Amino acid sequence: MSLRPSQQPQAVALTIAGSDSGGNAGMQADLRVFHGFGVHGCTALTALTAQNPDGVSGVQPVTPAFLHRQLEAIFAVYEVHAIKTGMLLNAELIEVVAQVLQHHRNIPLVVDPVMIATSGARLLEEAAVAALQRQLLPLASLITPNLPEAAALLGQAVTGDEAVAEAARELAARFRCAVLLKGGHRHFTARASDYLGLGGGKILRLRTPVVRDPLSLHGTGCTLSAAITAALATGCSLTEAVVVGKEFVYQAIRAGRTLGTRATVLGMVQRKKPTHVQVEPIVCK
Repeated sequence: MSLRPSQQPQAVALTIAGSDSGGNAGMQADLRVFHGFGVHGCTALTALTAQNPDGVSGVQPVTPAFLHRQLEAIFAVYEVHAIKTGMLLNAELIEVVAQVLQHHRNIPLVVDPVMIATSGARLLEEAAVAALQRQLLPLASLITPNLPEAAALLGQAVTGDEAVAEAARELAARFRCAVLLKGGHRHFTARASDYLGLGGGKILRLRTPVVRDPLSLHGTGCTLSAAITAALATGCSLTEAVVVGKEFVYQAIRAGRTLGTRATVLGMVQRKKPTHVQVEPIVCK
């Protein structure tokens, strides 16, 4: 039986990110997530990395001119419905991305401000932090920092539930976009909490059960931002997309797999109804 081409339009999401040679994080994780949402994934590569779950042993950036050429090629043909950025590495690459996306401000943009890998390897040069804040974050619909990244953006440590909620509120006000402040770097006993700042002082706390003894947590940040981007591409509102994304990551952690004798990876899952995410409003004092 021959297959007939479908005329049904398919949502398109673009990831502007680095490559993970181990396939756990970065562009590879983004494409895996897009597939789970039934979304076509376009890619603009910012850097090659030599890495595995043990750490990053090398980083090779693309040239700004080549990044610009990739983006031009995509926008010339594809109708992109949502965009995410991951590892951008340096100020020159950030400038290219910001210049291009200035012309596509009608498309939702999720910025994952990838700064430091879990292993400690620096994935954003210190000199590039100012460029990220000045040029790219003001274009974002949502930014998804973890606690160390939020501390770097605010210039102060973020500790304790009240401080995390206040940091989400402050970042949303400073960059005039929604902020999902991820709490995964803290120790939780029963519920894993993230804080969503929506502007105007509105804060939502999103909780899922803690997965005990997970096989892998490598790539959870990339997976979350990619899932939110894919949900936005399919027409979800921002808050809906964040809830769907948090459920997706929870399920991927639960479905973790072993690959050989040493490597582990988040599980490959499909988009599911968010039945494990508890959402509650928070009042900042």
